[in-house]
Amino acid sequence: MELLTKHEVQAILGPQTSIESAFVAELGSKAHRPIVAFSATNPSVSHSYSPYFLRTAANDAAQTAAIAALVSAYGWRRVVPVYEDTKYGSALVPYLVDALDSVGAAVPYRSAIPASASDDYVSTALYRLATQQTRVFVVHMRPDLAARLFARARDAGMMSAGYVWIITDGLITLLGCDIDAATVAESMQGVLGLAPFVPQSARVNEFKRKWRRRFSEENPAADVPAAAATSNYALWAHDAAWAVAAAADRLGPVGPAYVGAGTGPTDIANLRVSSTGPELLKLLESAEFDGLGGKFRLVEGELNVTAFRIVNVIGESAREIGFWTPQHGLSRRLNRRGEGLAGFRNVETDAATNRTTAGGFVIDVFEAAVRQLPYALRFEYVPADVGLYNTLVQQVANGSYDAAVADITITANRSHLVDFTLPYMASGVSMVVAVCDEKSNNFWVFIKPLKEDLWLVSATFFVFTGVIVWSLEHRINDEFGGPPLNQLGTVFYFSLSTLVFAHKENMVSNLSKFVVVIWIFVVLILQSSYTASLTSMLTVRRLKPAFESFDDLKNSGKNVGYLQKSFVKEVLLNEGFDESRLVPFKSPQQYEEALLNGSVAAVVHETPYLKLVFLKKYCSNYTMVGQLTKTGGFGFAFPKGSPLVSDLSRAILNITESNEVSEIQRKWFSDESTCPSQDNSLSSNQLGFQSFAGLFLITGTTSLCAFLLHLASFLYKNRYKLRNIASQNSFMPTLRLTAKLFDDKDLSAHTFKTARPKDESIKAEKRDTNGSSCEPNSASPRVCLIIPSKKREGHRR
Repeated sequence: MELLTKHEVQAILGPQTSIESAFVAELGSKAHRPIVAFSATNPSVSHSYSPYFLRTAANDAAQTAAIAALVSAYGWRRVVPVYEDTKYGSALVPYLVDALDSVGAAVPYRSAIPASASDDYVSTALYRLATQQTRVFVVHMRPDLAARLFARARDAGMMSAGYVWIITDGLITLLGCDIDAATVAESMQGVLGLAPFVPQSARVNEFKRKWRRRFSEENPAADVPAAAATSNYALWAHDAAWAVAAAADRLGPVGPAYVGAGTGPTDIANLRVSSTGPELLKLLESAEFDGLGGKFRLVEGELNVTAFRIVNVIGESAREIGFWTPQHGLSRRLNRRGEGLAGFRNVETDAATNRTTAGGFVIDVFEAAVRQLPYALRFEYVPADVGLYNTLVQQVANGSYDAAVADITITANRSHLVDFTLPYMASGVSMVVAVCDEKSNNFWVFIKPLKEDLWLVSATFFVFTGVIVWSLEHRINDEFGGPPLNQLGTVFYFSLSTLVFAHKENMVSNLSKFVVVIWIFVVLILQSSYTASLTSMLTVRRLKPAFESFDDLKNSGKNVGYLQKSFVKEVLLNEGFDESRLVPFKSPQQYEEALLNGSVAAVVHETPYLKLVFLKKYCSNYTMVGQLTKTGGFGFAFPKGSPLVSDLSRAILNITESNEVSEIQRKWFSDESTCPSQDNSLSSNQLGFQSFAGLFLITGTTSLCAFLLHLASFLYKNRYKLRNIASQNSFMPTLRLTAKLFDDKDLSAHTFKTARPKDESIKAEKRDTNGSSCEPNSASPRVCLIIPSKKREGHRR
């Protein structure tokens, strides 16, 4: 009352409960002030009874058809409503009974439970339900009473198998908020429920994030209720406030405009009547925009809810299991975009109200552009009953329509008749063809995992590493010595044997050990990658398009499909396709069947339809190839000289640059991404040098550094010998002698020091005996038997 009398507000957002709604709606009607309710769902209070009462939430009665469809689908023949014994609870029952009766389900009993009922009263009511033959219950009450009801039902064993509990939107929407998660987890498992469908979007997610952050800032000690910002009521409240603010802005500033003189803040009979109320009410009734809760549109003063979610309570939350719409009934998935090209534009006419509603990508883009205009543009959608867009353009040109809002392709011929706005989507003519499996069954499949550059680099490094290890080992390791051919064989055998880790040569030099460790690491990665790639080639489907280009298709002599009454036929004829090979289709739904049975080899259509509609559904078996021609894109058509063309073109530029068009496209066609299965199969599995360049750089640098250190050590140890060789010989002999010195054994190495003392003692023994034979004896001094030589015997004689 104070808002209406003392503050003299023009509109009121609220009330929040259905119990208050009847009283406040009556006050609004008396004062001609719009009452915009975003959470009062009681069907007994409506715009038809209170003209200034507007509901931006779903009417409770709207869900009864969905409940009846669910009951019919499972064949349940008897249902008992369990409701709160208040106006909020009882108002739904007549609508529910009528809906159940329409599907042949009887209501043998009704259980009304007072809002203030004790736990004993609730238990007694449940006992009466248990004695009935019916085991299907529809619960409609406020959250606090519902929580106690399900707790008692659990204790009574009525939440077990054989019982079916269906809860209404008022409870499902507040799960985890007014009904805490612990109660849900303990007492409500397996419960079915319905809730209006609200599409998720980037705007909704951003709103939730900002709401939680602000709530935490203002209430640092409180826990943020996760479901509070995500409930439908929160989104509807935002949209209601937005609608009122937009309507007030369009109404403009108003001064004191009231009729009558109120006598006080509590004088209901003498409320002052607002003279601007009727105009503000009309602005609210005609408001249409994309809100957080979806498309905001009021039909007879109430939010137009066209779809409901079917959910099943599992754990602490409700899991989505299906949808219900008036057009399609129950379904596993919600077909918001309709069939065929409805994602681009969809026009429906309500038979009851004869009102035309339009939706889809094209409609949303047009309305977004209109909102950018510096003035208000009133328009009305009228369905155009024409088969050809050329005919529609002709009707715009002759004045039958003020404009054409559709996915009309801008062509040169059409631009002679009408003026087009700037295109809001690029377009062209492409084709869709089947993909076939290219099996890797040839003799040389084992070569394909690696590209030619990687094969070449790998072979080079195998030889390079073998040469480096030989240079580090051959002077100090007999296993790398021997004749030149033997050494050459050792180099190749050692390097290749590392591929299977079968090298048996022992490393002596620490430098060579370090080189081999790094090289083995590189070989391990290279081998694993090769094996994985080869396995993929032999087991994973490798797909390729049946035709690579339009020339291949034209030369094949096979039939080509196109959409009937489309300008694509003219394009194909101009490109040299024989008209006898062109097969028209009435709708895009026929494309897949025709491609599957082989009646056409390809379908030619405009790129957006193929990419955003057809391939979204059939991407695993088909792909888009080539572009036959480019067009001017999609635009809106206006009569020649229309001043709206330039204004809307600027508006289209604004929404395109602000990425609003991209957001609308994601809304209707999801994120534009290629098919996962096609990505994996069409992409090349070959590995190139670029993928392993870092590894080869590491092993190459390591080997080169090791060789340079070894070379420096060799030059330092043999500096005197090399100096003498260089001083006594010319260049070529010096080079030859240096190479010979590098190839000789390094007798100073520790590997030869351990064997040299034994060799030298044997030589000394031979010198000491001077032709004698000595037998060592560990137990006695060595005894040598001297055998005179022939020369000495001759001297004796």
